[in-house]
Amino acid sequence: MLQGRKILLIVSGSVAAFKALMLVRLLRAEGAAVRAVLTAGGARFVTKEALAAITGEHVSDDLWAAEAEIGHIRLARWADAVVVAPASASRLAQMAQGLAEDLAGCILLATRAPVLVAPAMNPAMWAHAATAANVASLKARGVRFVGPEDGPMAEPESGPGRLSEPEQMADAVRSLLSDGPMKGRHIVVTAGPTQEPIDPVRYISNRSSGKQGYAIAAALSALGARVTLVSGPTNLAAPAGVALVRIESARDMLAACEAALPADAAIFAAAVADWRVAQEATQKLKKEPGAAAPTLTMALNPDILATVSKHAQRPRLVVGFAAETEHVVEHARQKLERKGCDWIVANDVSGDVFGGERNTVHLVTRTGVEDWPEMPKGEVATRLAARVAAFFQ
Repeated sequence: MLQGRKILLIVSGSVAAFKALMLVRLLRAEGAAVRAVLTAGGARFVTKEALAAITGEHVSDDLWAAEAEIGHIRLARWADAVVVAPASASRLAQMAQGLAEDLAGCILLATRAPVLVAPAMNPAMWAHAATAANVASLKARGVRFVGPEDGPMAEPESGPGRLSEPEQMADAVRSLLSDGPMKGRHIVVTAGPTQEPIDPVRYISNRSSGKQGYAIAAALSALGARVTLVSGPTNLAAPAGVALVRIESARDMLAACEAALPADAAIFAAAVADWRVAQEATQKLKKEPGAAAPTLTMALNPDILATVSKHAQRPRLVVGFAAETEHVVEHARQKLERKGCDWIVANDVSGDVFGGERNTVHLVTRTGVEDWPEMPKGEVATRLAARVAAFFQ
């Protein structure tokens, strides 16, 4: 719960700004005090009067009017958390550059409180290299992100860039302010399959749904950790309060994991393809009448678990997963030694584990094996998160 917490909400320009009003209602229902800062862009979509009515507080929108009492410092010091929702592409750029051209910019530079950002923009703007660089810079400074989601936009387009729902943003605020045992820790988690292209329309992949990795990311976030989730293609929404990095190939995943370092721990739950096609075709491979099927020459993909286990910025705790169909514990022990990691979570995937809701795992460490009973993947995640928290105590 957020009883007694003080949250400063910065509303920037987006047609989705109406969701900020709904977020305020949720936060206040849990006992939080909410004050709002309305940017010039945000005022194009919601009114100062609406924000004042729903927060029950004066709404600040003018840097110079506030300066009579050094308002940006007062507001920055007042807040337990600063939430930028929605955060436009322009606001992200200003934050990344440290611009202090308006009240919101000054507050964001002056605050010592944790900052949560909920982006909202056109999919092309979210995918632009400049936005990606700004997001990476902010994450490196400890700014937390929730969303954006993949879905229909105000314009007749669809894709990543949609503002998270108020309930998701409220969950992210709770996680941000959590006093759990993992507060202050940064954890990298991988999830889902990878897709290794054959040609522009075909790829090699596996049956992983990503459910276990996403559940682990959510469980660690609930304990107060700052979580970076590096995910292959899935149909899952980002867990609240978790920074989601979407990738496709194993090489993409390795690059994203290295970019996310340093971290206190890394948990590699993704089912990474061991091989890729050595030479991806630039055009669709055609099936010619009477012709034999093409021969695909394979190449080894990078070993992400082994690479991070030997990395110059190696996390204190590195956890791998071993999806096996036979001799599960024996193969997991061998993998532990071969990869140089600290723990292996081994499971038998010969049944319906891939895509299913339940899992049976064995936690293999250098001191022994813990056999966990069959349970929902969410409970596996909760138990593993608790073990990780205990490691850092």
